[in-house]
Amino acid sequence: MKTSALRVKICGIMDPAQGRAIAQMGATALGFICAPRSPRYVTPEQIAGIVAALPPRATGEIWSGDRIGVFVDADIATMIHTATVGQLSGIQLHGQESPALCQQLRHQLPTVELIKALRIRTAEDLALAQTFEPWVDALLLDAYDPALAGGTGKTLDWRSLQHFRPRCPWLLAGGLTPENVLTALATVQPDGIDLSSGVERSPGNKDLVRVQRLFDQLQLTHAPRELR
Repeated sequence: MKTSALRVKICGIMDPAQGRAIAQMGATALGFICAPRSPRYVTPEQIAGIVAALPPRATGEIWSGDRIGVFVDADIATMIHTATVGQLSGIQLHGQESPALCQQLRHQLPTVELIKALRIRTAEDLALAQTFEPWVDALLLDAYDPALAGGTGKTLDWRSLQHFRPRCPWLLAGGLTPENVLTALATVQPDGIDLSSGVERSPGNKDLVRVQRLFDQLQLTHAPRELR
């Protein structure tokens, strides 16, 4: 298990009060679902409202943590518009986006963090990671589901990732909960973790008691940090 601090991203934020509370608990990144077909979808304007409620609101500054928009096969114009209106610091690509699209997006949004999510089912899926490494800031590994792009609650085979050492930082996702997160981190060596359904009552409605339990667990071995 890593002894260094860990990036902690809580994804699927829909409510300003919940977003603020989770930021204050210690999250280093909040994720906003920008895929209209998702039950956790929020519009660019809704993202802007959530960001406006984040600390330190009293000073008029934007929260210093990462604000990540999660897109599924969206066009570049939509992503640029959402990033601008929602004051996003990063974009996560969670569909079938190609390395070429990542390269194009990198040129058009040079200061925005790019994260490419890969849904892992086979060793071949994992091998795809290296084709994205030149164009993204980080990778995210999620569980495969034939119907859903993310937020499924399914876990990965963590043992299959024990030797995963990409050239860029990576985050572990897929069915993480306060109950299993330390087991996952004892098995694999990610630079960060990403949770959504594992700390929810229902899609988009975060259970703040479970979120706090997550951070209590992580305090046993990790201190959250920003990746960049």
